[in-house]
Amino acid sequence: MAFNSPNHIVQQVVDAGAKKAKMPVRNTLILGFLGGAFIALGFLLDIRVIGNLPEEWGSFSSLLGGAVFPIGLMLIVIAGGELLTGNMLALPMAILAKRATLGQLGRNWLLILVSNFAGAIFVAYFFGHVVGLTETGPFLTKTIAIAQAKIDDTFIKAFVSAIGCNWLVCLAIWMAYGAEDIGGKILAIWFPIMGFVAIGFQHVVANMFVIPAAIFAGSLSWTDYFSNLVPVFIGNAIGGGVFVGLMYWMVYKESLRSIQSQVEERMKSAV
Repeated sequence: MAFNSPNHIVQQVVDAGAKKAKMPVRNTLILGFLGGAFIALGFLLDIRVIGNLPEEWGSFSSLLGGAVFPIGLMLIVIAGGELLTGNMLALPMAILAKRATLGQLGRNWLLILVSNFAGAIFVAYFFGHVVGLTETGPFLTKTIAIAQAKIDDTFIKAFVSAIGCNWLVCLAIWMAYGAEDIGGKILAIWFPIMGFVAIGFQHVVANMFVIPAAIFAGSLSWTDYFSNLVPVFIGNAIGGGVFVGLMYWMVYKESLRSIQSQVEERMKSAV
């Protein structure tokens, strides 16, 4: 399978970030809704797979759940969608390359935060609550247990866990940019996402599904949810923007500038 080297991935991520920064509001909101719904569907599949497994299986259940969860990011990357945690990589890199502004980053993150939340809540309410997929028998027990574990973390634990989460998520996206065919993108996404889910790291968009699902079941409150949102959002932003975006920018920025100057020279010669 053909793939791109990291110095070419930097160019692709910067280009993507610049494009996202200028995306029309309508398109941003629609794709953000889909992104939130796709991640929620991946989490719903996880719960339906592991909900009634024997306790004796221990952490193997987490591995099985993690193995099916990546369908959410696969749908976003291949079918199309916008994900807040992925944009925490692309927009900062576009800013570092002077292809986007802080104002555009703030606008994009706010729109995607709202639309991801809408998509995740849609799945949590209609599929989880109305259909009952997270509110019957062992699946209700599993949903509440996962959500409770998320909100039981202290601010600092949730914050640090969120850094680890988006470090892996953005590496999955980074490697997906490196793959040139669908099979390669699926493999690039699968293993890092499986890893973050099996470990139990905190993901701001995934939490938009599982905690509200427990709220709709009458087990938690919206105060619980919003107290979790803040540290996880900040941690995810650092995990993607610093541990992936900034670090790779520091290593490959000269290569990026060289590629950009070559493109500019070709454009000038063509004129």
